[in-house]
Amino acid sequence: NTSWPPGQAPAPPATNPPPGSPTTPPNKALLDAARARGRVGGRPTVATPEIIRAARDLLPNPENSITSIANLLGVSPGTLSNHIPDLRELRTSGRIPGQLTTS
Repeated sequence: NTSWPPGQAPAPPATNPPPGSPTTPPNKALLDAARARGRVGGRPTVATPEIIRAARDLLPNPENSITSIANLLGVSPGTLSNHIPDLRELRTSGRIPGQLTTS
């Protein structure tokens, strides 16, 4: 039966986020308080500066594929792509960063 007595219809669905959603007001307040204490949350990155530096050194060598470099360093190819914006340029340059050219 979908008919309701006059004045007793159920309330319309709430427009608030569902309970437990990361953006509900109590959670947002807790997250803001944690950020104020210096906590950032989220998954820690696997791409340390050393890994990125090693990948940048290996990329110009055409004998090394992006996948093989990623496997060697223990990260995924997507991680290298996310953390090295000029990945394709390094790949095609064929020049090691910091390498001097002869004139």
